[in-house]
Amino acid sequence: MSLINLDAGKCVRSLSRESECNKCEVICPTAAIVVGVNPLPAINFSACVGCGACHAVCPNEALFLDDFDSTNFFFDFIEDKENLISCRKNVPCIAALSVEHLISTAVLKKEIVFDMGYCDSCEIQSTCQAAILKNYEEATYILDAMENEAVIKLENVCYEAPQVEGANRRDFFRSINLSTLAKTKHGFEQEVKKATDELVEHTLQKTDIALLKQKKIPQRRKIFFTAIKRAQKPSQFHVIDAREVSFTSQKLLHEELCTACQMCYRVCPTGALTSDIKNSKIDFDPFLCIKCHICHDVCEPNAITLSSSYNVKEFFEPAVQNLMRFNVRKCEECDMIFSTNSNDTLCYRCKIEEEEARELWGITEEL
Repeated sequence: MSLINLDAGKCVRSLSRESECNKCEVICPTAAIVVGVNPLPAINFSACVGCGACHAVCPNEALFLDDFDSTNFFFDFIEDKENLISCRKNVPCIAALSVEHLISTAVLKKEIVFDMGYCDSCEIQSTCQAAILKNYEEATYILDAMENEAVIKLENVCYEAPQVEGANRRDFFRSINLSTLAKTKHGFEQEVKKATDELVEHTLQKTDIALLKQKKIPQRRKIFFTAIKRAQKPSQFHVIDAREVSFTSQKLLHEELCTACQMCYRVCPTGALTSDIKNSKIDFDPFLCIKCHICHDVCEPNAITLSSSYNVKEFFEPAVQNLMRFNVRKCEECDMIFSTNSNDTLCYRCKIEEEEARELWGITEEL
């Protein structure tokens, strides 16, 4: 059975304590993942059933299964003549595949079939079946908006793997090599993990901290981009309901509320939000956005908001959008260069210090 693991450096909760992301906790059918006081999720490996649903909803692919890789599955499945996706054949659960994987696979295969035959009687259907249906509906909705002829079908196939005759003793000894021994050792270590019936807390290690500032695009987004490049452009670029898109967004920035604090683009894990060397602007690339919501979580004045619509054009002709431009000045107090969208002559830090001093002195009006 697969076992879930956490890459702490990729978890968006590691970028800020203000992050409210708990998608993995919500979808876990056995409550094996808990997001509590500590920034990073805690995992009860004994309760984990290895369905992989948390991997599919994790915006930055921080959670992964030890013996199932969705990227490898994608390339193997594209080469396979069959188009059936089944928990008894090639995935731990169909819920382990993200919407991006489903759209990418459908675009290239033209038709894929979900084997729903075991879902109603499955012990984890409470959240996983709902996730499968939700992902199916979203993928179908977006494919229609793209005017793509690809089809995703739900069928009660009830696939059964063919029986394999037992190998003889000689074949067993031939199969023993360093590779199989390493796998056996790994399997033993995983069983030890599963035997621990308690929440295991995760912390950032030095190697994780060093990677936090790196802007990386998840593998599923690279796959999605590759598949879209091979799809025919629609006759017109449709504007769709942004609430129906779970993996990317278009953003708006309120000019009067923004304080030019720079936090939004500094914490963005993929570089969807960027600036220049002078910090004189905020640009946004919708195609790189993974809708992790962390830029919203760290924005104290709530200047960043989600657009209510999404233009499918961003899939086919991605373009960087300018959300805000700032004035770059030198602070009259400390001589530091700072960005502002107002007529302030003091940097943000000096302005706060002055306000605190006035409060301390009891001065309510400027002299």
